[in-house]
Amino acid sequence: MIKAVLFDLDNTLIDFMKVKKSSVDAAINAMLAAGVKVKKKKAEKILYSLYKKHGIEHQQIFQKFLRAVLGKISYKALAEGIVAYRKKQSGILQPYSDVVPTLRKLRQQRLKLAIVSDAPRMRAWLRLVEMGIQNYFDAVVCFEDTGRYKHTGLPFKRALKLLKLKPEQCLMVGDWPERDIVGAKKLGIRTVFARYGATKAIMKSGADFEVDSVKDVVAVVNRQKSKKTQNI
Repeated sequence: MIKAVLFDLDNTLIDFMKVKKSSVDAAINAMLAAGVKVKKKKAEKILYSLYKKHGIEHQQIFQKFLRAVLGKISYKALAEGIVAYRKKQSGILQPYSDVVPTLRKLRQQRLKLAIVSDAPRMRAWLRLVEMGIQNYFDAVVCFEDTGRYKHTGLPFKRALKLLKLKPEQCLMVGDWPERDIVGAKKLGIRTVFARYGATKAIMKSGADFEVDSVKDVVAVVNRQKSKKTQNI
């Protein structure tokens, strides 16, 4: 019987790429207004190429951007960019509309809930707290907890240990098959592919179930419970 649901964070509970793009746009505008002399289209191209090279969560990305454009760091421009980024992010950071009702329903069924994310720990916690959903979760596993990404299976093993549950008692929901689905399946955790959050077309996710909305996770859980009852 399912006793816990594990969730990826970005693009599963929140439209992360929408928030990221809006926040980056605000940061670029602020740095240009602070005197960085470069066309906006070129600035976007440089910044996103740096994200591609160093990772979407890289914490020194604006410093690298300014060095690439100016050959040095303008701390005025850097501060303007960081403040604009944070203000924009905090202003629009919201979970998908069905997330909170879904978490409540799962809680009402006495299920444990957990986050398993490849995001840096502080970034993940900031997003959870800003969205006001941090108290729904019994465990939050981030990159620093194992030093390994989800495709290795180790973050899921850590989550199982914290929840004190076996793989067959858990369901994993995520939008990235190569990490969320592959990593969970290595341990025998049943998987749900969040089609609604995928940033590219996925023909075959390899998941046990696929959903078009996070609210459909409740139906998947109920189906598993019903199947267990029928077997008894």
